[in-house]
Amino acid sequence: MMNKTYEKVIVTGANGYIGSQVIKRLLDNGHKVIAVDFNNNNIDKRAEFYNDDIFNLNEELYKKWGLPKAVIHLAWQDGFNHNSESHMANLMNHFNFLRHLIDYGVLSVTVMGSVHEVGYHEGAVDENTPCRPLSYYAIAKNTLRELMQVYTSGKNVSLKWLRGYYITGNDYCNHSIFTKILEMTKNGQKEFPFTKGDNLFDFIDINDLAEQVFRCAVQDKIEGIINVCSGKPVAIKDKVEMFIKENSLNITLLPGKFPSRKYDSPIIYGDNTKVNLIMDNSKENNNGKF
Repeated sequence: MMNKTYEKVIVTGANGYIGSQVIKRLLDNGHKVIAVDFNNNNIDKRAEFYNDDIFNLNEELYKKWGLPKAVIHLAWQDGFNHNSESHMANLMNHFNFLRHLIDYGVLSVTVMGSVHEVGYHEGAVDENTPCRPLSYYAIAKNTLRELMQVYTSGKNVSLKWLRGYYITGNDYCNHSIFTKILEMTKNGQKEFPFTKGDNLFDFIDINDLAEQVFRCAVQDKIEGIINVCSGKPVAIKDKVEMFIKENSLNITLLPGKFPSRKYDSPIIYGDNTKVNLIMDNSKENNNGKF
């Protein structure tokens, strides 16, 4: 596909950890943003905010948004609770929302996926890595991806499925191990029990992730599954110790107190070939717009 010019971009989950960062980059690069969420306390005021239920999308609602031709779909309930039944309950709602947008004329669809779609895997993950999801969250994300691939096949639609990994930065907001360490330190606890910490994961700072999401969404030459990641496996124990040191936290790790989750691989990281091409092309072409 050739690059197109789209006047407005819908961003769902706009008030969230990733969405608010992506919106700022869109606005800073001249895009008009339709920000959709239940709250707007984290959303840049330059965006047009709508407190609308995306699962009740109809043509009139789409017209109210100004008939945008592009969507970045980040909304997802209970994203940090992998076995919440809401993942399965909402699966078809997510699909129908995106399907209807395409039917109403959206030409660019960017969706946030997850490495958990893959399940247990050792080594690098690329777009051809088999998926064996092991939680409701992973099953729902993987199924939505498969549905979208089938539905967009043969249509004039650019589908970018962004497979996310492990996010750091702004750690009071991401419900991660780093959030727990900050909370425990704040409560005066001196020890942090966790797993052995020898699993090697792909960590990416929220600012780098938001930039990758933005750059992937505003182009349509590279499509399909795109790993948004660092491409570098780091032992979680090393990452946590570095975090404690960098933030001068008075807390000590107690490795080996808990078992790893059964779907946590010894080493798993993203092949970042495609996202690096997108980032390099953006720099060469100063490409911040569709």
